[in-house]
This record gives sequence, C-alpha cells and structure tokens, in this order.
Amino acid sequence: MVGSRARNLYRGCSDLESTPSRGSFGRPPSASMAGPSAPTLTPTASDDAQAVIALSSALFDTPDVEEILRLAMDHIAAAGPYSAEAAYLKVNGRLVPSPANEQIHAVALDRKLEELAGRDGPVNVPGRRWGRALGLRGLERLHGYLIVTSPSQPTDAERSLLATLVRHAAVALSIASAQRRQLADAMELHQLRETRTALQRQLISTVAELGYQRAVQAFMADVAAAGGGEKAITRALHTLTGLPTLIEDRFGRLRSWTGPSRPDPYPEPDPVRHEEMLHAVAREVGPVRIKDRLITLVRPHGEVLGVLALVDAQDEADEYTVLALEHATTSLSLEMAHLHHLAEVELRLHRELVDDLLAGTDEASAYARSEAVGHDLHRTHYIVVVQWLNRAADDSFTQTVGRAATAVGIRSLLTRRPDHVVLIADNRPNSLALYEAIARETGTRSGTIGVSAPCDCPDDIPHRYQEARRALQVRLHSRERYGATFFDELGLYRILGPGNDYRELETFVNEWLQQLIDYDSRHQTAMVETLSRYFDCGGNYDETADSLAIHRSTLRYRLQRIRDITGSDLANVEDRLNLQVATRVWKIVLRGHG
Repeated sequence: MVGSRARNLYRGCSDLESTPSRGSFGRPPSASMAGPSAPTLTPTASDDAQAVIALSSALFDTPDVEEILRLAMDHIAAAGPYSAEAAYLKVNGRLVPSPANEQIHAVALDRKLEELAGRDGPVNVPGRRWGRALGLRGLERLHGYLIVTSPSQPTDAERSLLATLVRHAAVALSIASAQRRQLADAMELHQLRETRTALQRQLISTVAELGYQRAVQAFMADVAAAGGGEKAITRALHTLTGLPTLIEDRFGRLRSWTGPSRPDPYPEPDPVRHEEMLHAVAREVGPVRIKDRLITLVRPHGEVLGVLALVDAQDEADEYTVLALEHATTSLSLEMAHLHHLAEVELRLHRELVDDLLAGTDEASAYARSEAVGHDLHRTHYIVVVQWLNRAADDSFTQTVGRAATAVGIRSLLTRRPDHVVLIADNRPNSLALYEAIARETGTRSGTIGVSAPCDCPDDIPHRYQEARRALQVRLHSRERYGATFFDELGLYRILGPGNDYRELETFVNEWLQQLIDYDSRHQTAMVETLSRYFDCGGNYDETADSLAIHRSTLRYRLQRIRDITGSDLANVEDRLNLQVATRVWKIVLRGHG
C-alpha cells in the first residue's frame, strides 16, 4: 500500500511516463538505455526534488525495513538517471541481501562490501559506466547498503539529490529500527509486568498456603497432644474439610468414622480386591482418588498399618483439602505406629508366656505373669490349634487369628508354631464362629481347627495342647478335613492320637492290615485306602465309589480282593470292627511313622 502511494506520488511529480529501470543484475533497462527508437525525456530539477520529497514522506510512513528498501530501490530514478542494482541489510553484524533484489546476488558484490567495511565506495557493474555502494547510516550504526548504477557520470545536482534520497532512506530505517526496538521494549516491559504480577500472586498464595499449613499443623499437633486417638484425628479432619472421614485397618475393616452417611452395616472387605487397592495406592505419591474416596496409606517405616480416607462424592476436594489430609495422615501414622509397637510388645509377652505354659511351668509363676499381661488364668481354659492350607504360621497369620478370635468374643493368649497357631482361650470357644471369621480374614475356607477338652489349671495345659493337636489331626484325615473339631467329641479317636504307644498300635495294624499293605506296595494299588473309605461311608457302595472316583463294579472287585488277601469276612461283626479300627489307626496315627 505504501509503495503504491509512493509510486503515485512520483508519477504526479514527474514528466516521465515510463518508470526508470533496474540495471544489468537481472533488471530491465532504464529509460535512458531503451534504444534508439525511444525518446529520451529528462525531468527538471524541480520535478526531481518534488519526487524525492514525496518518496521521503512515503519512506517515513513505512514501519517495515524491507518495505523501506523496496521503495528506495523502486524509486531511485527520482534522483537522476540511476538504477538500483541491489540492497543489503545489516542483521546481527552481517550484511544480508534484501529479498527485494529478486535474483541471486553477485558474490563479487559481497566481497566488495566486505572490503568497504562500512564506507561508501565504487563498484564495478558490467554495462554501467558509474556504480556506487552507498551506506545507509543511522546515528549509531550502519543499517545496510544500496548498490546504485548509472549509464553516465551523474551531475553534481544528481549526486546531491541521490545523497539526499539515501540519507532519507537511512533515516527511515533508523526510525523503523527504533520503533521496532521500542515495540520490543514495550512488549518486554509488558511481559515483565505480567511476570511480576504472577510472582506477586504466587507469593501471596504461597504465604497464604504456608499460613494455612502452619495452622493445620498446629491444629493436628494439638489433637495429637490431647491424646484422643484415632477418633480425635477423624473428627479434626472432618472439621477442617467438611467431608466424612474414616479410618480402616490394614485389612479394610472400619476403625473410626466421623461425619454423615456412614454405611450400616459397614461392608465386609474382599481380601483380594482390598490388597489390589493397597498396591495401587502405594504406587502413587500423595492421596489417590478411588471412586468417591480420596485415600492415603498410613505406613510409617514402609509398613502399611491402615487407610485414612475422605468421602468426596461431589469431587469437591481442593489443594487445601489434600494438604489437611496429608497432615492428618502424618498424625495418624504416629498414633498407629505407637499402637502397633505396643501390640508387638504385648504379643511378644503373650507369646513368651504361652510358650512356657505349653512346655510346662510352675503355677505361681504362670498366674503372676498372666496377671501382668491382663489375663486371668484362674478361669477354665481351652487350647485351640489353628492350621490353614498354604498359609505359613508367621506373625501376619498369627495376628489374623488373633483378630478373628477377638471379633467373635474369644479372649485368649496366643503363640505360633512352625505350621499352626495356638490359642489359650478363657472359655469354651465357638469354634464354628472362629473358623468362619478366619475364613473371611484370609479369603479361603481351607483351614482346620482342633480344640482340647477343658483345662482347669496351668499344669494341665501341655496335655491339653496334645489333645488339641490330636483333634486337628483327626479332622485333617477325615472326609471333611476343613472345619473345627473338639477333642471331647472324638469318641474312639481319642485313644488313636499322638502320645500313645506306637508299638502296640503297629502290632495291631500289622495283624489285620499287613497283607493289604504289602500287596499295595508290590502292585502299586490302594486296597487299604479303599477299605478305609468303605468304612468311612458306612458300607455304602455308591458313596464309597463316588469318593474314590471309581465305578461301582470296580469297588466290588476291590472288596472281594480284600477278602481274598486278608482272609477276613466283612460281614462278620468282629472282623469288621477290627478292620475298621485298624484302618483308622493306620490312617490317623501310623501313616507318617513308617
């Protein structure tokens, strides 16, 4: 737009009807070189001056340096018989050809300009009698060069006019550069002001956050110092956030709830899913949202002791809510770590006492030590042995059994052995309820419990412990191996357990079963097991065949072979009783003793 305006101004001030041309670096010839048939028209000096003035006005109105160079090149003829061959801009200390050059610039010009080092000087252009490199100088620096040629030597007036045009172009470049710098400075100043404003806001936010953080920290410290325990912590967090707050133990059972909408009854956790949730939360840093809850783990020293959560169904929690939850988790970690330590100490004292009671200790010491741990040994007690399939009797399983016993109202002392957990219960336990509680805790029903006869004094505990183990073994070798069995319900099996004279039992078994045992050994058969199942099923062919996963006719064949091998009559009451007792002794007592 500005270039068009300048060209119009030039046409209005000049008698020339054709535009002066550019020279031999790819530009059309000027009017003075148009050929013999073209008339040579020379504008007056006054017209030239007017054209330069109009061009100067256009240059000063143009903020773009490239456009200024293009205007100067296109209208250089306003100063005389000149052609603009090329223009250069100084960018980052280097002279760069202007895009207005239109063609690839000559390398010779680049070298010449480097030699001039910012001064004006002559340049040689083929077909041109006169050529100059004219510096476009501002007050502080060189903006670039105009390469101008002429077919003849310019007059002094033409030189003066050309110098004026170059100075005006240089001034226009200075103004444009200054405006560009001014605009850049203004933008930088604006950015600095925005940055300062953002930093001020951040500082204000940080101060407010630090103040809130200190207030929350002080508040939670006061709660902890008051000694209100877990309930006080959930109450404090509910006060800070306005959201229902809860604490669950390591296994997902509710310990404390403050706020509305508490489920009643609280849902039983699924052990597998709960464990997966704990692992998912442990992999993240900070609180984790799971459905409508914002959850953190209570894990001092890396051990998960429980869960602290906010119920946030409307997704209202902000950074201040998260901050309060994190501080409450810190306070709860200290509280639960302390309780965990006390429980470990108490468990160790209990275990040491139970170990001594099971091995045998004097009554006076037993009574004194039991009173020290808050347990009354003067009451009638029962010994309970717990064994679970694929669960080692480690501290974790021992604690699981202890929690289950407490949940069903069994007050007890407990310890562990390599493959089972032992409880000394202060009353006849509800063994079925205990079995169900442990099954819920572990997520599997593959467990067996043996319970002794009643024990009225500490001296009887070692013997009662053997009874509980005997009840466990009988249950393990029965058709229904999972569940609970009391020793005083064993009947005949009370004399077939560990602690009896194996030599007499072996003699009895050999007398009635040795031929079958030898036959099984030689032929890799299961005649003794078949006979044992037959008695377990009360002589019912169908039940026996189903339990052995064989056909009824196969069972009939085996029973006949048993009659043939032993010479015993299964229909004879005496033979039948002795064979049944022998299979029981073999199965329960002697199977693991050679």
